[in-house]
Amino acid sequence: MLGNNGPSLKLGQDTVAPSNHVRVLGVTFSSDPSLDDHVAHVSATCFYWIRQFRRVRRSLDDDAMKTLVHAFITSRVDYCNAVLAGSPKSTTDTLQRVLNAAARLVTNTDKYDRGLSSLFHDHLHWLNVPGRIEYKLAVMNRRCLEDKAPTYLSDYCIPVIAVSSRHLHSVNQH
Repeated sequence: MLGNNGPSLKLGQDTVAPSNHVRVLGVTFSSDPSLDDHVAHVSATCFYWIRQFRRVRRSLDDDAMKTLVHAFITSRVDYCNAVLAGSPKSTTDTLQRVLNAAARLVTNTDKYDRGLSSLFHDHLHWLNVPGRIEYKLAVMNRRCLEDKAPTYLSDYCIPVIAVSSRHLHSVNQH
């Protein structure tokens, strides 16, 4: 059978039609490998929830709001962000705007107030989006080296010392 996007697959009574966008475990994959659709979806839902959090801001104390927003950020922005490694700045900037809005919500500052980056590091102890991605990759790599990661990851993570040291002079120099 031919659908709108190409041939479809008939499985018993069900027909599976091709799609340009597929969601797998919360990550949107599309025919475009840039993951812009995934980032757009994540940021849109995050901004929706940040607006909802603003409505209850007066009902919560500062520590409760900080805990709520921190849990929200780690569950939404940090979830599967390792797939964004090597993404262009325009892609990570979209998620950075979400973090900025969340930081303004926690610290109760306005959109155009100065010093947001110092709030990130000094008050909230948050990393920027590229730093979060690098941190996630470093933790994943560390777990692979300690055999605490799933085998489908640790099989591809080989310590430098195990590689032929013929071309790697720094391996022998510790």
